Amino acid sequence: MQGPSISSTVMRDLGLIESARGRWTVPCPDRYNMAEALVSAHARGPNRDRVALVFEDKKGKCQTSTYGDLERQSDALAAKLASAGIGRGDVVGVHTGHRPETIISHLAAYKIGAIVATISQLYGPDTLHHILNDSGASVLITQDEVWEPLRELRPKLPALHTCIVVGDRAADELGFADCLRHDASTLTRADTRASDPALLIYTSGSTGLPKGILHGHRILPSYRPTLELFFNLELRDSDLVFWTPADWAWIGGFVDVVYPALLFGHRVVALQRRFDAGEALDIMNRHGVTHSLMTPTALRRLTMVRSPRSGRDLKLRTVFTGGEALSGETYGWLRNELRIVCNEGYGMSEVNHMIGNCQKLAPIHPGSMGWEFPGHRALLVDDDGNEVEPGEIGEIVTGDDAPTLFLGYWRSPDLTASLRLGPWVRTYDLAMRDAEGYFWYKGRKDDLIKSAGYRIGPFEIEDVMSQHDAVAEVAIIGSPDDERGQIVKAFVKLAPGFEPGEGLIRELQQHVRSRLAAYKYPRVIEFIDNMPLTSTGKISRGALRRLDSGGHASQATRGSG
Repeated sequence: MQGPSISSTVMRDLGLIESARGRWTVPCPDRYNMAEALVSAHARGPNRDRVALVFEDKKGKCQTSTYGDLERQSDALAAKLASAGIGRGDVVGVHTGHRPETIISHLAAYKIGAIVATISQLYGPDTLHHILNDSGASVLITQDEVWEPLRELRPKLPALHTCIVVGDRAADELGFADCLRHDASTLTRADTRASDPALLIYTSGSTGLPKGILHGHRILPSYRPTLELFFNLELRDSDLVFWTPADWAWIGGFVDVVYPALLFGHRVVALQRRFDAGEALDIMNRHGVTHSLMTPTALRRLTMVRSPRSGRDLKLRTVFTGGEALSGETYGWLRNELRIVCNEGYGMSEVNHMIGNCQKLAPIHPGSMGWEFPGHRALLVDDDGNEVEPGEIGEIVTGDDAPTLFLGYWRSPDLTASLRLGPWVRTYDLAMRDAEGYFWYKGRKDDLIKSAGYRIGPFEIEDVMSQHDAVAEVAIIGSPDDERGQIVKAFVKLAPGFEPGEGLIRELQQHVRSRLAAYKYPRVIEFIDNMPLTSTGKISRGALRRLDSGGHASQATRGSG
């Protein structure tokens, strides 16, 4: 039940160390600084003039930055921040999206021992105020077009003493371009430990206000082995190009894409775009993208593009996905139509990369999120913390020595402690582990549907329904029911060419009945124009539950059987 057997040669090549008890562990140096590893080391060597970043603006004009450019610009910004009194432990809010300024700001903050708070441009004024206030950010680096309608927040943020703006600025703000002209010779770089705080990621806030998840500089060396696995042991190849439509304020968009690309001396492509499946393929074609991260929702949307390689000379080789379950139907399309490798991974911002696939090392079982990755522990336990048997559903937990474990929730020790279940760190995610050691995701604990005594996970139903030609996207929730407690309800976005109606509802219900246990079919199906998404690109079940309770009948066609 341990999963595929990986040779000790591969383990050592990944940098893992075998302990006296035979466990493979991920080593971490005592002193480490991410800016040094990501850019400075390259800028001092033969990669100095190598292109590190290509930014395509909204008009299609491209701007390139070499590793030497990023080093010089981040040195200047770091010196400017230091001259404003920013240093170790201070928080710098970064609110600039998929732009060069985001990478430069991260590097500058790391160089002086400050902490970057990543802030999505999708957030409205209430959430932005919460993050800046909760983090106590001293500096905000933002962009004129998104900051203009939010500028009125500044008087309500007493800790925020400096605003640096990309583009047009107010009289009491600094221009980002001006900061890059600051004298970098005054910079004294911080000598940081791997455990020193560096990155404050705010969750998407699907329940309540976003929580700050604090990581140290160690996040980079601890993620390195599993990033190599997720990208199919190809990170050491030459001339790779990385792009993701995922928000750079999300750990998946930045840590899982920008970090490995720069760490291994490759190229990152950045664009400010709303996701469109056809345009995504065109972007990857235009820039020669070889590696990407996309959510399962984005990948499902790609499947709506017919003949994706027709008229395109795609160089795409490997896509890493995670954040929600990837259906076997979508996986099959990626393999057969797009002709790429898709490795799925599991984790959360607090403790990541504990489970995943690496097609080069072991076969992929479509629908499974993979096996326990080397250097990690992943178990399934019941409510009392006892390990469940193969084939049974349990909560995914990991050890408190997990290499990717966060430092804690920002200024919330009690909340951090609430993740503990005896010797384990909880995830509140449910899964089943089969006899071969592969994990099959069953949903969040609060997503589990309890209907007439049955425990029903939403993802196997979604997987089956997504195989029907009429279904473009589907999400399953438990809807309150007086008789059964809950019933299975499906929200469906139809594929082009299909119309909602009672006949289609019965057809979809029979489609599920014929493939799964009879009690799992959706008793209610609601057709919806667009699926609500979180800021990380996942389907928001919380929003669907609110839609269910609100009864927005004018926006959807409902039916039951």
